[in-house]
Amino acid sequence: MNITYCKDFQEMSSFSASLVKDELEKKPRLLLCAATGASPDGLYQELAIKAKEKPEIFKLLRIIKLDEWGGIPEMHPVSCEYFLQKKLLMPLHISPDRYISFHSDPDDPKEECLRISTRLKREGPIDICILGLGANGHLALNEPGPQLQAKAHVASLSEKSLQHAMIASMENLPGYGLTLGMEEILSSRKIIMLVSGPGKKEIAGKFLEGKVSNDLPASHLWQHPNVECLVEQSLLN
Repeated sequence: MNITYCKDFQEMSSFSASLVKDELEKKPRLLLCAATGASPDGLYQELAIKAKEKPEIFKLLRIIKLDEWGGIPEMHPVSCEYFLQKKLLMPLHISPDRYISFHSDPDDPKEECLRISTRLKREGPIDICILGLGANGHLALNEPGPQLQAKAHVASLSEKSLQHAMIASMENLPGYGLTLGMEEILSSRKIIMLVSGPGKKEIAGKFLEGKVSNDLPASHLWQHPNVECLVEQSLLN
């Protein structure tokens, strides 16, 4: 794992956007796995700026959604779908045929996960996976526990995940999560891990120890051969 300590959120966002741009120039049709939330927000803003300057860079880019809150309307303002459409898909002009997405309220959540896994197997692997560090060490919605699931699956949401800023204000919280599995994430050719945000100091410290445990799913990134981990300096103070 290559760790870079960034002086602030802006530096982290600019650096991660440069990493994505560099890979896109090598492989224009790469498959980008996109996380949601505060950590990658700045990265997506930087990519949107680059798309205005050089839209041709993104004309073949494909995107797959990392995870989704289950049991809420597709374009609810707190959904991952709404976030990605607003922050990434529309600014980069990603057409529907270049986007793989969990539906947030499917009739059969397990079948929905199978659909995503099947499509990823056909069109993958992921070239770049953008990740953030969960407040309890979760990776996507792979929660801490005795066993971690390899493929896309329906996730039971921990109390910590239900306190996530995206959904904390909802009257009726999501009943489950839909997420790519650990094997699918760790099969990515390159991973960009963004460690940022208030309340993350303790879990960031544990993650940076490098001890691999299912109690901290993100720690499995230490076993991956190509991870760029960007850490906001304020978490170390």
